[in-house]
Amino acid sequence: MTAEQTDRMGSGRGFIAALDQSGGSTPKALALYGIEKDRYSNDDEMFDLVHAMRTRIVTSPAFSGEHILGAILFEQTMGREFDGQPAPDYLWEKKHVVPFLKVDKGLADEVDGVKLMKPIPGLDDLLKRAVDAHIFGTKMRSVIDSANPKGVAAIVAQQFELGHQISKAGLVPILEPEVTITAPDKKEAEALLLDEITKRLESDPFPGPVMFKLSIPTVDDFYAPLIAHPAVLRVVALSGGYSRDEANERLVHNHGLIASFSRALSEGLSDGQSDEQFNSTLAASVDAIYQASLT
Repeated sequence: MTAEQTDRMGSGRGFIAALDQSGGSTPKALALYGIEKDRYSNDDEMFDLVHAMRTRIVTSPAFSGEHILGAILFEQTMGREFDGQPAPDYLWEKKHVVPFLKVDKGLADEVDGVKLMKPIPGLDDLLKRAVDAHIFGTKMRSVIDSANPKGVAAIVAQQFELGHQISKAGLVPILEPEVTITAPDKKEAEALLLDEITKRLESDPFPGPVMFKLSIPTVDDFYAPLIAHPAVLRVVALSGGYSRDEANERLVHNHGLIASFSRALSEGLSDGQSDEQFNSTLAASVDAIYQASLT
């Protein structure tokens, strides 16, 4: 973490690209990109193909610090290269894009209307490797499926506990308690979530800056108090299953909230496209998400 990176994440114009599809979500990401399961026969081949997809995205002229503030990497990507350079260093040195790392290991079964994170064995070692690899911060996701006060409190408690561990290691944690966009009581769940986060920020402050990645709220500007909180470096939004157009339209009505899209960013990209087609499609996607993140 550098002061320049912290300043860029705190006040820069742009959005965060989520390039962190893990083992469970990789086949779907590849299929959307036009690569079906008959193109690979094991996990190694699958991860090579998704790394080639990510490499094509980040080395594209359309992918630059002019519009993109940061990028979230999968753990395996941290140890790989983009264009002959360690992936995190390539992002910052060549693209001026701040590198983040996804650290969670997926979701546990639902209890009390939420899915907590599975245990993260070896997290301290992973954080040390991340620091050594010049990673700026981390991201970890859990899911709220309903407005259950006990479940929401448990989600926030787990996020803060691990967030402290990450912060003490010298990294900026992105806490991601995602509210399912199809939840019938999404608005009520968001109210519980904001209340729990606000209380925790006062009672259990972090030693350094913290970020949040949240579903675009039902009520416009609902997270404005969190965005303005002095302890919070940035609040970013996930697309959560919305199409890119719908996610952008919703995002525009939330001032200070910027995108951190994954599937919505790569929407329309295909393995079979020429470089010209690929780059122009990506440029249109980047520009639309960037414009929606400026409000």
